[in-house]
Amino acid sequence: MSSTTPDGSYGAPPLALLGVEPLRAVLEYASMRLMNKDALPAGDGHPVVIFPGLATDRHSIGPLKGFWLDELSRHVCELTSEHDDSVSLVGWSLGGIYARELAKKLPRRVRQVVTIGTPFAGTAEQTNVAWVYRLVNGQKPALDEALVERLRTPPAVPTTSIYSRTDGVVAWQACLNPEPLPHVENIEVDGSHCGLGWNPKVLSIVADRLRQPEGAWRPHASAAAH
Repeated sequence: MSSTTPDGSYGAPPLALLGVEPLRAVLEYASMRLMNKDALPAGDGHPVVIFPGLATDRHSIGPLKGFWLDELSRHVCELTSEHDDSVSLVGWSLGGIYARELAKKLPRRVRQVVTIGTPFAGTAEQTNVAWVYRLVNGQKPALDEALVERLRTPPAVPTTSIYSRTDGVVAWQACLNPEPLPHVENIEVDGSHCGLGWNPKVLSIVADRLRQPEGAWRPHASAAAH
């Protein structure tokens, strides 16, 4: 787990956790293959857009500052134009940051946001991607304060953050929505970063969130303040 200092700051997860990410992800994949998917709750047929991704630095989220987010918004609207229902946005890691920002641009079109291992409340130095960036570029990755604050602010729609204290890539503290807010929640699972998309518990939570009726969202039973 990432350690927290007396002043409340924290760094990236220990490299030991990063080193066992591949093995843990394989085990999560195997668990997914064995799970009873028929037991998952059925959805109501509303559109869902999924955003993949991996961690974050100033270059990977740089498009948020430009016109690209507008283009992505238009693309999502085009993809879901045949549906009258609002859309749920599900994003893993970096993809969750885009999902949250799109929900801020399209609040009337988005039903809810679910992020999985997404470090929206931290900086690149609180991920194990930062040292790779330093190795290649010889300098620390940096985000300006205004962008950091923007990413930390949750959308106005129901927003779920799924995180793991044993994430080997991003600090779990960077994945926490501010609480208490009635429309946001943080849900802890046991898993690696790379295997969260295969984790049976994660799949069960996502299925439960997607079946929430529009306008009647409720917090997940396992959501808790931290």
